[in-house]
Formats: sequence, C-alpha cells, structure tokens
Amino acid sequence: MWLRPEEVLLKNALKLWVTEKSNDYFVLQRRRGYGEDSGGLTGLLVGTLDTVLDSTAKVAPFRILHQTPDSQVYWSVACGASLEEISQHWDWLQQNIIRTLSVFDSGEDITSFVQGKIRGLIAEEGKSAGDEEDPERFREAVLRFERLFGLPQREKLVTYFSCSYWRGRVPNQGWIYLSTNFLCFYSYMLGNEVKLMYPWDEVSRLERTSSVLLAESIRVCVRGEDHYFSMLLRLQQTYLIMQQLAEYAIVRFFDKETFNAEHPLANPLHIMQKALEIHARNQSFRSFFRLPQEENLCEVHESFLWVPFSHVNTLGKICVSENYLCFASQDGSQCHLIIPLWEVFSVELPDRGSRALTVCLRGKRALRFSEVRDFERLAATIRRKCGTAGSPQHYISNPDEEGVMVGQSQAVSTEALMNVFHPHDAENLDPKMLKERMKEQSWQIHFAEYGRGSGMFCTKKTRDLIVRGVPETLRGELWMLFSGAVHDMTSHPGYYGRLLEECMGSSSLACDEIERDLHRSLPEHPAFQSDTGISALRRVLTAYAHRNPKIGYCQAMNILTSVLLLYAKEEEAFWLLVAVCERMLPDYFNRRIIGALVDQAVFEELIREHLTQLTEHMTDLSFFSSVSLSWFLTLFISVLPIESAVNVVDCFFYDGIKAILQLGLAVLDYNMDNLLCCHDDAEAVTVLNRFFDSVTNKDSPLPATVQQASATANDKSIQKVDISDLIKESYEKYGNIRTEEVENMRKRNKLYVIQTLEDTTKQNVLRVVAQDVKFSAAQLDELYMLFKRQHFVSCYWSVCSPALQNHDPSLPYLDQYQLDQSQFSSLFNLLQPWTTHTHVRSLARSAFRLLDANGDGLVNFKEFICGLDILYNRSFTEKLKFLFKLHIQPGTQEYSAEDGVIRKCPERGRAKVDLQEYLKQWQEDLQRREENIKDLPRINQVQFIGLTKTLYGVFHGTEEEESLYRAVARVTSLLLRMEEVGRKLQESSLQKTPQTTPTSTPQPETSPTLPTSPENETLAEGEGDQPESPASPQETAPSHSDITPTSTSRPSTPTSSPTGTSSPVLDTPTDTPSSPSAVRDGDWSFSFEQILASLLNEPSVVRFFERAVDTDSLIAHACKNQLKVAHFK
Repeated sequence: MWLRPEEVLLKNALKLWVTEKSNDYFVLQRRRGYGEDSGGLTGLLVGTLDTVLDSTAKVAPFRILHQTPDSQVYWSVACGASLEEISQHWDWLQQNIIRTLSVFDSGEDITSFVQGKIRGLIAEEGKSAGDEEDPERFREAVLRFERLFGLPQREKLVTYFSCSYWRGRVPNQGWIYLSTNFLCFYSYMLGNEVKLMYPWDEVSRLERTSSVLLAESIRVCVRGEDHYFSMLLRLQQTYLIMQQLAEYAIVRFFDKETFNAEHPLANPLHIMQKALEIHARNQSFRSFFRLPQEENLCEVHESFLWVPFSHVNTLGKICVSENYLCFASQDGSQCHLIIPLWEVFSVELPDRGSRALTVCLRGKRALRFSEVRDFERLAATIRRKCGTAGSPQHYISNPDEEGVMVGQSQAVSTEALMNVFHPHDAENLDPKMLKERMKEQSWQIHFAEYGRGSGMFCTKKTRDLIVRGVPETLRGELWMLFSGAVHDMTSHPGYYGRLLEECMGSSSLACDEIERDLHRSLPEHPAFQSDTGISALRRVLTAYAHRNPKIGYCQAMNILTSVLLLYAKEEEAFWLLVAVCERMLPDYFNRRIIGALVDQAVFEELIREHLTQLTEHMTDLSFFSSVSLSWFLTLFISVLPIESAVNVVDCFFYDGIKAILQLGLAVLDYNMDNLLCCHDDAEAVTVLNRFFDSVTNKDSPLPATVQQASATANDKSIQKVDISDLIKESYEKYGNIRTEEVENMRKRNKLYVIQTLEDTTKQNVLRVVAQDVKFSAAQLDELYMLFKRQHFVSCYWSVCSPALQNHDPSLPYLDQYQLDQSQFSSLFNLLQPWTTHTHVRSLARSAFRLLDANGDGLVNFKEFICGLDILYNRSFTEKLKFLFKLHIQPGTQEYSAEDGVIRKCPERGRAKVDLQEYLKQWQEDLQRREENIKDLPRINQVQFIGLTKTLYGVFHGTEEEESLYRAVARVTSLLLRMEEVGRKLQESSLQKTPQTTPTSTPQPETSPTLPTSPENETLAEGEGDQPESPASPQETAPSHSDITPTSTSRPSTPTSSPTGTSSPVLDTPTDTPSSPSAVRDGDWSFSFEQILASLLNEPSVVRFFERAVDTDSLIAHACKNQLKVAHFK
C-alpha cells in the first residue's frame, strides 16, 4: 500500500534490507529473513526479531523508497506484504512517474512533486471505499469545491480524483473535480496556484492518449486549447465519467431533437456517479442485445451455459432485465441468445453441488446454466419475473401464417410487397432458384440446431450464413429478429394501429414532405408503381412522423422504408424503421444529420488506420466524408442495385454500423490503385460511380423486371464484382474491428462534430455582424461566447428551463441563440460601460424592449451586439439617441423602431423557415437609410424625467461627477425656459382667437416640474422618489430659433405612464402644490434636436460620452463574473 512519505535513515539499516530493483529515483527493497536468503544468520536474526515483536511493530517485508541523485535522504512511499503487491506499485511508478521527473530542474522540486502525488494516491484510495461509507469525506470535498470555484450549491459535484495537470512540460499535482456542468482542476504546489474551470458544453475533444513523456493521460480540448491530465489511479473510470458528462451536456444543450425529457439523467440536480454508472451499464446492455428502451439491467451472473450443438460448456454472463433473460459468451465463441421471460414456464435446481439451474422453455426446450455463484437468487428472480413479464398478444411467430394483425384495420397490408408482386414459385427450376432453395435449406438446418425466433443461439455460423446472403422468404423474419424490432413490436401490441387512427387524415409539414417524396422511392420497382405500395409507404412514414415529431420526416427515410416494405409486413416495416432511426442509426434522420456526420468522422479514422497508402496520397480525407454520406444515410441502397443492396442490409441488421464501415473500407481498398491515380475529386467520384455500376448479385432470384440493371450491365469490357464476394472480403480484411471500438469512436467524435457545427454557426453569425459594428474580430468572438454562455447558464441548474426552448438549430444562424429579458438583463448589466447605479434594472428592461424590434420577447446576437456597439464605439449623438429612445414608451409612441437590426425570421416557431422572405427582409435591412433624428418622436414630461434620472445615474461615481450634474441641471433649466416661452406664445395666440376655445379660462402661470441637479438636492434613487421643482426660470427666450419648442394643448388627454396606466403626471413630487398647472404638466414635451443642441453646449457631457471605452477590460470582467451573477440571482 502507499505510505505517507517519511524520511528514512539508511546508515544503520542497510544490513536489514536487500535492494531488489532500483533506478535514479526509486529503490525497491526486501527485508532480510524473507525470500531466498532467509536461511542465513542475518536472515534468521531479522526473522526472529520480526516474529517476537507484536503485530503493531511488525515491518512489511517489501518497501519502495524515493531518493534523488543529489541527495542522501530517502523517503518511504510504499510497502507490501508480498512481491506481487509491491511490484504493482513499482510498475505504476515506472509507467506514470519516472519519465515525468526528468522535466524538473532541482531535486527539491522532484521530491516535493513525488510527495504530493503519493499523498493524493493515499487520499484516492481512502475515497475508493465509496461516498456511502464515508459521506463526511465527500461533504468536505463538496465544500472545498464550492469555495475554490465559486459555483452555486445547485452545481452537483459528481466525483473527484487526484491527478496531475500538465502546463507545458511541468506537471501540477492536484485534484480534478467533475460536476454536472463543469470540469474543474485545482493545484497549489511550490507557491504556484493553478485553477481551471471549463463547462462541458465547450469540450470538443475528449480521449485517452499516450506519448513519450506521458505514459497515459486524458486529453481535453476546449475552444481549440489542449489540456492533459495524467497519473490517475483509476484512469479508465475517470475517463468514462468525463465522457458521460460531456455527452450529457452536448445532447441536452445542442441536440434537443434527440434529447428525451424523460431521460433518467434529465434532472441535473440528481446526477451522481452511481447514477451515471447504472445509466451506462443499461445503455450498453440494451445496445448489445438490441432490446427496447424500457429494459434495464437488473442482475448479472457469471456462469457456464451448456451449448447442445457443440456439446461444450461456454463461459459467459447471464443478464436479467424486466422481461428478458440474456446470455453472452466471453470465451471468443461469439455466442449469445435472448429469452423472453414469458417463454419460461419453470426453473429447476437439479444439482446444487455444481450450482446449476435449468430454465425450461415452451416448445420442449431447456437451458442449463452451471457454476452460478448465487444460483438460488437467480432462480428466484426468474421465477418471480416469469409471472410479471408481459406476453405477446398479436405477433404471429409462424412466418407461414397470414392474416390481419389483431387491433389493426383491414386497410393495413399484412403481407410483404415482394410476395404480392413477385410471389415465390416452388416449381421454378431455374439455377438461381435452386441456389436460393439451398440457402433456405441451410437456414432450416441452422434453425433445427440453434433454434428459431427470439431464443435462437447466434454464433459465428450465423454470421457466415448472413454473409452468404439471406433467402428472400426469410429476409423479413431475420431482419426483425436481428434488429430487435421483434421485441419492440411484441412489447407494444396494437400500437401501430392506434397511431394510424390518430394521424391519418391530419395535415402537417411532415405529411407534405412525405407526399412529395412518395413517388421518388424505388420508382423502378413495380410495387411502388401501384397504389398498394405507395399507400403502405405513406402510412408507415406518416405513423413514424406522428410517433417521433422531433424527427418527423427526413429525406432518405423513404428509400429505406420502401426496401423494408418489400420484405416485411407493414407493421413490421414500421418497427424496423423505429429500430433503425432510434437505436441502430441514432441522430441520422434529423435536420443536421449529426449521426451520419459522426460516422463519417469514424470512417475517416478507420481509413487513416487501415488504408495508409490512401491517407498519404490524399492528405484531406474530407472528400470521402462527402462522397460516403449517401452510403451511410441509405445503407448503400442509393448507390447499389436493389438486388445487391439488400445483402448489405442483411449484414447491417446483424452487425450494425460496423458492417457499413467495413464495406466502405473494402470499396476503397478494391479501388485503391485507381484512386491513387486520380488528380482531383471529380476523377475519384467517377472511379467510385463506375465501380458501383459494376456490382451485381449473380445469385439473386429476382426477375429482370424487378432488378435495377445499371447502364453498364451489358458492357462486357467492365469487370463485374459480385456483392457476396465484396461483403466476404470486407469481413475477412476488416472483421477484426470490434463493435465496442466503433461505439467508443462514435462517442469521441460526436463531441467534435457538434462543436464543429457550433463553430460554423458562430463564424456565419460573426461574418454578418462584423459588417455593422466596430468591435475587433477577437472581441466579437469573446462577446459571442458570453452571449451563448448566458443562454446556457440559465439551463445549467434547471430541468425544463424555458431557455432550452430558445435554442433551435433548425432556424437561421442569427436566431439559433436568443436571450429572453431575464438573460439579457444579466448580460447587459455585466457589459454596460457605465458605473452600476440604482436604475440599472429599468435601463436593461428598456434596452431589451428597444432591441426586441419584432416584440417576440427574444433578442438575438446581432440585435444585442448592435445595441452594445452604440454604447461602446459610437459618437455622442448616437449614444444620446439610444438613451433617448430607451425612454420613449412603446405603448404611446408613433415611432416604429427601425434601429438597423435584422428582424426575426417571419416563420419563427414553425417547422419550416421561409428563407426567401428572410433574405428579402435581410436585404431591406442592409439597404435601410440612416435614421434621421427628425424622425424621432417628442419626449413628454414623464419620459424626460426618466431620461434625466438615467443621466444622473450614468454620471454617478465618475471623476467629473459634480460638473456633469451641474451641466445636466443647466440644460434642464434651459429647456424649461424654452418650454415656458412656447407656452406663453401659444396662450397669447389662443386669447386672440377666443372663438376656437369658448370655454377656456385663464390659468395661473406656473413652471412645469423637472428634476433638480444634485448641487441643490440629491436625486432620490428609488423608482418612486421624485425631484423637487426648480426655481422659476427666467423668461428670456434662447437665441436658437431652430430649437423653439412647439406645444400642443390637450388638457383632457392624460399622459400614459410607464406601467401602462393613465395618469397626468407620474413623477410629480409629493411636495408640489396642487394647482391647475399640475394637471397641464403632461402637455409639454421636447424634441431630440432640442436636447442634443443643449447638451452639445456642455463640454463635460460631450467629453464623458466621447471617452474611449476599455472594451477588453469590460469583456474580461464579464467573463470572470458571469457565473457569479448567476450564483447570486
């Protein structure tokens, strides 16, 4: 075990210990009296001494010491009771520590690093007992995590590990903390503090790596920067948890089309390490045995299974779920089987000595398991579940029986289309039909030996039969079995019929797209030249679109479904489509085809690994990604004749995507020489197309009217390639690719693919925005990440956050990320360039209303950044105009906010986007003329007082605060004097024409109220606090004839308040005397020209607004405090 490093004196101890192994930094020693020299005198003395001493004073016979070449001091770091135990520690030091120590400059640094690492390993071993056994230790880690990183208590710490983080060539020993939304690391050694905190949604690469310096480490790539973590005691466990957390964040935040709200990890507040392990185990179990999503792994038992056809016991594991008993071998025989529990009618315990049990099935079959450690518990579990497992109600297991399926209408086809349009002719003696019958006989022999249906043993022989080709008459049955669709259909009796009743006759965008593509699905085949095939295809696609509206309908689904309908009954074809779209090809059939892009990335990896010649010739493998897209989306159906493509589909349903990847490699390998001679992509495409035209199926029994003969079918100069030979070659050359390896590559590349799509979105948005703002490219990049992160901050600790609905990857780039008012206010307050004041909330609300031009309650990045650009980079006039417009109430203004931002897509909220209308609006916005200040409406009393308060708040805390306050007070007084003159002129004109106002009576002349400057009275900071009236202004008119105000007298019309209620004056001070003039205070107003001209005469105000803003500092401040703001909200 590892020991806390303690100094050891070797001067008098050398005779008691013998050195077994040593290097520059560590020594492995054995105590005399143990091992080979135990018979010597010294050995006898030491052995006697150790025997006499009590147990607390005994010394372990093996130990490891640490030393540095320039020091005589040794430190004990590990001990062991056996050579095997101490050798494990020695090997770990050799693999993880030795090569690292060479990067340090001094022996003291080496010793300090080793001591810190060993202490971390000791703490790690203490933690391995589990948090349930020592919850106090985990609680201490949670408190330390919250204190170090400042995250809210809602951020759930999942687990933590001791490790080293590499900064350059120097390791930093510390602790890695894995929480629901963040990857964190902290280290403090030799006076150097390292603190990292990255959200999982920014991770683009996560993989295990090794190098000359690092034996094995975990590489994490965040925003293009690599981070390496090594020297983990449980590296694989750590990596799997990190992988799960990153995948969870990616799916939850970016891939909402496939995210299930009922996901067992949907609540981020309840995620724990145990829950992650259980979820991963259930996923692996369902994926391997192709079981429905409702099945969860309940028990696992290691045992031997008697295999009757080979007369041997094969070692493997028994897996029990709610409704199935499964077995998978572990001895390389590739044997597995699935037993529905409703097929079990008894469990017997024939031989307790061999810990055996016999499971008896219907149909006079039995399975014998032996050497089951807890066989009695397993027997009890199976007996209990046999009584609760649901029994199929409508699935006809006998393929020879026909009829209408229970619970479904007569309109549903109950026969495969191939049987209708090409019935099997038993009297046909054609050589191809004879070979077809031989295949059928081979399968019948296989069924007799290995079983048929769900309880069939699947072995290497089964795969061999699949590779040779499945008979036409058995294809539908075997597709259902190997894909697991038979289990889905059995678990949901009558489901398809109910779907049809719900969806048929309804209208939707998916239905329109389906109708458009119906006649494009295998148009050469007679089945889809008639109403029978077209109607069946329509029903299946419409039912699936209704079942899974997140996917709805996607192109390529029609091609795949039409092939399924040829060989399977209509309901079976539906469940086969479910198995393909939701289990075997996840994320393929959605708007961004993420699954296909992921498998293309996997394909590129395999090309680099297996086709090195091609990699060296074509440095850019993206060509193969583009040309192979249709291979993956249609399972080669779109590039191969139908009679050849169905053989590929056979292999796909048995081996999954692995079969498609193997075949893709075989195609490239077959055409290697021709591809190496190509000079451009066009030539390579021609080579591949010519090859696919040459692929045939010489054993196909289909008539010429059904086969899709290629243009070169009769060209004898072109060498033909049989599909069976091509598939066989793909298994011989690339069959060693394991399914588990492919799944790991899928997970690894999914992060990269989604982040690449996100980067594409960002680049397109920034390219559009950069034309209209004055921020640098780096600043725009940081602001975009702040905007995007603000969207996610609201989702981190919420199960069903409304913000999650604001991200829609199907929308145009500008509208994919949008903020609501709460999110906008938090980010705006972090970035606004002026000192925070008491009116910051109302200012943010007003800014949101102004920038939300179409009033949908959301602001996109362009709208946000254009507003921020005014405050950061524009002139005094533009900034004042922005503040002026903030205080114009939206309910009363006659002004239509044309502030130069692109409006939302007119089709927002619908499934389809009218791109032409969107581009038209975009062009109009780009061509919009510069806004004229004369177009702005006038500002009334309530709004003007609000503007004045905002100016006072903006100036608060600045060096020139007093002079700025005086300047605003002077401008206010000047404007009111101008208003008074205008009022008197109007009243005098009214007195000269009394016939227009016969009921008017003279009123006392009273100045309108206005906010005072802080030099006379401090401005109240609350929303309800109002300033007092100023002294009576002079009655001298200003000399600026162009800014003389014009008032319209409407004494009967009250002024609308900011809250939407009607009141004459909202901000009238409480100590203002009640007089008739108070009712008329709402009548006066100012134009923007007047306010601008008055403020231009105040140099201090102009200097303040023209002052350069330190954009980088403000952005850095926002990045640092964005999560803290979310913490305290």
